[in-house]
Amino acid sequence: MTGVPSGAEVDPEIDPTAEPTDDLEPTDDTTEAESEAEAETEETVEADQVAENRPGRPKVAGRLVAAVSAAAFVGAAAFAGAAAYPYLLDRAEVATKLDIARTAARAIHTLWNYTPENMDSLPDRAAVYLSGDLEAQYRKFIDAIADSNKQAKVTDTTEIVGAAVESLNGPEATVIVYTNTTATTELSKSIPQIKYLTYRLFMKRDQNRWVVTRMPTITSLDLTPRLQG
Repeated sequence: MTGVPSGAEVDPEIDPTAEPTDDLEPTDDTTEAESEAEAETEETVEADQVAENRPGRPKVAGRLVAAVSAAAFVGAAAFAGAAAYPYLLDRAEVATKLDIARTAARAIHTLWNYTPENMDSLPDRAAVYLSGDLEAQYRKFIDAIADSNKQAKVTDTTEIVGAAVESLNGPEATVIVYTNTTATTELSKSIPQIKYLTYRLFMKRDQNRWVVTRMPTITSLDLTPRLQG
């Protein structure tokens, strides 16, 4: 039988026979506090994760904006190209017509401007603007009148009033050229022969240049002054 040692003082509030208690066992108050702490920790972790994810969102949004901008740019470029295409075609056609009209005007100016001194070289100068058949016909015509014109000292001066492309069909074109022509000779006592002439030039593209194949006269008005005697 176990008892209390002799001479020992016993605390009246302590029951030596009572079963020992575990001071580490959590009470209800302790458990509730720990739960609240864990909840706060989880909220903090979630908040941190959200904060970490936020910097990524603008990057995604930026990529979307860049993609939409690129698509819009491509669409605008395609629309601008489609709208500009007819304009470029029109400009190219206008440039071609200007080239044809200027060539026709230079051809007529070369063919019908001469003096007794330069008439021999006229067929060679005109050959630049004429096709094979027309060149041969013009050379034959000039050879036939050269001697008489030299003797009469005929000077022919042609002013180009206007030139316009009448039609353009690929490598072929027709041009109307309006002229005022003045011819002087010693036989006419220095009275000029004045004519208003309109030519229709049939032209074709020969490699990189336009040449005249035919040039019929469509208008001829004689405006020479008449002396009354």
